[in-house]
Amino acid sequence: MAGLRVLAGRAALDRPVRWVAVSELEDPTPFLEGDELVLTTGMRTASWRPYITRLVDRGVAGLGFGIGLSHARVPDELVAAAADAGLPLVEVARETPFIAIGKTVSDLLAAEHYEEITGAFEAQGRLTRAALRGDGAASVADRLARELGGWVVLLDETGTVRHATPPEAEERAAGLRSEFARLRSGAAAVALAGPEENVVVQPLGGRGFFAVGAGHPFTPIAHTIVNAAASLLTLALEQGAAPERLRSAVLRLLIAGETETAREVLADVGVTLPDDPVVVLAVAESGPIRAFHAPHGDLTVVICAEPEAPALRDALDGPVGISLPGPLSRVATAVDQAVRAYRAGRGKLSFADLAGQGLLGLLDAGAVRAYADVLLAPLDEQRGDLRESLQAYLACNGHWDAAAQRLGVHRHTLRYRMKKAAELLGRDLDDPATRAELWIALSVPSPPRTG
Repeated sequence: MAGLRVLAGRAALDRPVRWVAVSELEDPTPFLEGDELVLTTGMRTASWRPYITRLVDRGVAGLGFGIGLSHARVPDELVAAAADAGLPLVEVARETPFIAIGKTVSDLLAAEHYEEITGAFEAQGRLTRAALRGDGAASVADRLARELGGWVVLLDETGTVRHATPPEAEERAAGLRSEFARLRSGAAAVALAGPEENVVVQPLGGRGFFAVGAGHPFTPIAHTIVNAAASLLTLALEQGAAPERLRSAVLRLLIAGETETAREVLADVGVTLPDDPVVVLAVAESGPIRAFHAPHGDLTVVICAEPEAPALRDALDGPVGISLPGPLSRVATAVDQAVRAYRAGRGKLSFADLAGQGLLGLLDAGAVRAYADVLLAPLDEQRGDLRESLQAYLACNGHWDAAAQRLGVHRHTLRYRMKKAAELLGRDLDDPATRAELWIALSVPSPPRTG
């Protein structure tokens, strides 16, 4: 900022400034909280060294001295006192109003606060994505430790360590037994502050506890991140508490259309189903997933709210089949769509993409190819041009002239070939059902040749 010149305390310029205070009092400290930038013209101060001592004792971040009013220049005694105390002292030119400095600091603080809030939202997003991967609770704990630059320990109701990150943090749990007792007696959370470490311990909805520690104080934003992690950890542990058999039974109820009964069964164990519209995902993995999931044959199906589907899809490893969104009451259709998309074996595939590829995209390619090979074998055994001629005839919807022109033969030649094909296949080529069946068989791509 123009009009400012540092006269002393340059080494302490990195101190945080919480606010700007303008005062002409000889002792402004009763009205200060610490970390302020004090601005003065010195019109009422006669002795500078005691003045600087009072500011330093109060924890002031720095002093700005305006020249051109009561003083033409910053007093030498003030400069010497500030230098001895290590307090930043800034000369403020008369052309630079104090209010401009206040506005600048206010804007910087607002920008810093906005950045912190944005960082908190981004951290919550990363924690949520961690909750959707693998062992949800352990993944959240690992992510939280990285976000805060510290350690995290998860414990069950008895205080036994479930997970620690880093692993050596497990030893920290031994020194927190009295805090666990306080939480069991009803305390919402316990915070411990020390010269070398700060620790927060929170309960997890009756599923246990978690402790997080760092070598620096927790800011309000850090506490927000910790609280978000606590909610995600509670949800992950509650989801894991529903036994596999129970979830499997609930899925059968949903497929049968007994939606309300399924909700009531899960309500007894504190688990809720998502609101409409829902999406079903089919995966091979069966590890903990932060959404309702249950075994379905050799796969696991996951039911989630539509907005959660993209993040869940990205968090899951391996192939994923994804249904179209729809009501929970029609989850049987969604399960069938997700399984069909998974069976297509094309990575993370939506049923919408599969259906967009036509009827063949919905069929088992291997089974259709095997059937086609048997159906069309008589043509291949006799003459190689019969298959090509039949395909051209069907593609032209039975129009002799158009099909013959496409093949470059006379229409009578084509008529002869189609008569021969009908005899070999034992099918009536004028029958629409026969034409459809043969067209599908002829459309199946041949398997790649090897060798």
